[in-house]
Amino acid sequence: MSKLSRRQALKLLGTTGAVAAAGTIPTMAQQAPAMPNGAGFYRFKLGDFTLTVLSDGQTPPGNAFPNWGANPGRQAEFEAALRENFLEPTQFINNFNPMVIDTGRAKILVDTGRGQAGQLLSNLANAGLRPADINIVFITHGHGDHIGGLVRDGQPVFANAQHIIGEAELQFWLSQATPPANLVALRERFTRVRPGAEIAPGVTAVDTSGHTVGHLAVQVSSGGRTLWHLGDAGGHYILSLRFPDHYLGFDANPQQAVATRARLWQAAAAERIMVVGYHFAWPGVGYVRRAGNAYEFVPAFFTF
Repeated sequence: MSKLSRRQALKLLGTTGAVAAAGTIPTMAQQAPAMPNGAGFYRFKLGDFTLTVLSDGQTPPGNAFPNWGANPGRQAEFEAALRENFLEPTQFINNFNPMVIDTGRAKILVDTGRGQAGQLLSNLANAGLRPADINIVFITHGHGDHIGGLVRDGQPVFANAQHIIGEAELQFWLSQATPPANLVALRERFTRVRPGAEIAPGVTAVDTSGHTVGHLAVQVSSGGRTLWHLGDAGGHYILSLRFPDHYLGFDANPQQAVATRARLWQAAAAERIMVVGYHFAWPGVGYVRRAGNAYEFVPAFFTF
């Protein structure tokens, strides 16, 4: 396979021609002291930016299938792959990995977790941050484990922040007979963007539809390095890379989700682009490497 240039890789995902998102960035508040890495968050540098993955907790152990491998007749094959990687299919644990991007001018929270069922706010505090410090909230898609932390007691949790979501994504959810309450509550606050929109300098929305109608991932670029927060476009960190046709039980359009992942893996592997998976094993930070006709996830070296 011929090597893609960085320009080709980014063009493949439709991230050229960025359009600035509307709204102004509020002034940042003073930070509280942070605890060391390992206390529910993982902080690292990407060029001049500081990225902090926050744990919103885990689910209790349960059965991985059919949600984490919905292809008919493939469950035995998927179970074998999990066991080969020392994972018991009937004791499956799901992680939730939102992230804060600190560009030096703005702090951008990617997804808000599960709300009161999760641990986002406590781990935000562990990282030395408060809800008032967040300048922009970016929502990858409208599933409950990504929008659950938007609202508490009828009020926005991140009251100082500009809220951003994909135009097609919000339109889809608000058109449902029973739309998600948190999206309804903040519908007038949302800036609606399309793929390629610039969220902030160095931070761009990427078209990763398939898991949902208008799913957007986030591209972060600084100092000649690039990272993608995949949201749920990455699927499962073993199965979705090892099996090119693998899809999830909650992929809205399985064929489109598979095609999107194929584009992501090809470009990430060719350009050594770092990725963060929302449901990958904590902290979900690593790289994608070719493995024969498929791919594998390589966790980044964990630093304290």
